Amino acid sequence: MMLEMSKKNSLPEVLDVLDRDISECRRCARLVKWRESVSLEKRASYSDEEYWGRGVPGFGDPNAQVFVLGLAPAAHGANRTGRLFTGDRSGDWLYGALYRAQFANQPFSSDRDDGLSLSDAWVSAAVRCAPPDNKPTVTERDRCLPYLRREMDALKNLRVVVALGAYAHDVICREFSIRPKPSFGHAAEAILPGGVLLIDSYHPSQRNTFTGRLTEEAFDRVFFRAREALKE
Repeated sequence: MMLEMSKKNSLPEVLDVLDRDISECRRCARLVKWRESVSLEKRASYSDEEYWGRGVPGFGDPNAQVFVLGLAPAAHGANRTGRLFTGDRSGDWLYGALYRAQFANQPFSSDRDDGLSLSDAWVSAAVRCAPPDNKPTVTERDRCLPYLRREMDALKNLRVVVALGAYAHDVICREFSIRPKPSFGHAAEAILPGGVLLIDSYHPSQRNTFTGRLTEEAFDRVFFRAREALKE
């Protein structure tokens, strides 16, 4: 699969500054304590690795037209590797689907230096630190949302938002002040202000993929729809 990867190695200054602000953020004491304790205790299978243990910035093509939003970094995934959806099974599903829809140059993501590059897509999260039990508080979410606003404002070409899970769906509807809020459902669509298309997807968590609630075919359908929308 031949792809042209746009400006992978040079983020605009505004995104570069945002990356630093996110990685250095210590606004939420509970999350800082958790992410750092996980990084010290480590999972046995990663005991010889140095964990990232900080806020995790977004990743992708600064010219992206598709914005993919998840919930938060996984404790032993992005909190370990420093890149969203990297080093865990959810990431295997996400980047595999992005590859098949020609948004990524490879179908896997193991670490920040694995050669992964995105074209026309940007991956982000509503909350930038790994939360205990994968459940950030409302206050933690709200403290983090200014980063999302800055990020989306910096990505000038966005035409499609893919919300991975009901949490991401709710955050996007909140940020775009959508009333009444459309119902969440896999492959459900809504139009956001400015004509941006919102496409929902079940999150590629093990809870959904192991039970068959989310299949590879159903997940691919979301990203092929996103690709199709760019041609409209």
